[in-house]
Amino acid sequence: GFVPIRKKGKLPHETVRIAYSLEYGVDEMEMHRDAVRPGQKVILVDDLIATGGTAEGAVKLLQQMGADVVAACFVIDLPELGGRAKIEAQGVPVRTLIAFDGH
Repeated sequence: GFVPIRKKGKLPHETVRIAYSLEYGVDEMEMHRDAVRPGQKVILVDDLIATGGTAEGAVKLLQQMGADVVAACFVIDLPELGGRAKIEAQGVPVRTLIAFDGH
């Protein structure tokens, strides 16, 4: 199934929330409280990984709810910003389609 993880206040119904660090401050994201079951295998999918702050927050929120995050997949990686390494440091393999170096 599909489980949206959105910025605070964008989802209806009862949610759980986590604060996460961004390059320029702190924000919060949330998901529906009943979106995943403990032990459920989940793949995180997003369009872009840059610094990894948002993806790291999403992984932590999913893990907090008991999900087993088996991979994180992104269309675009900006490798010099270090996001991939941040997610892999959480024990989550990262897959991307395209990497754009800043050179």
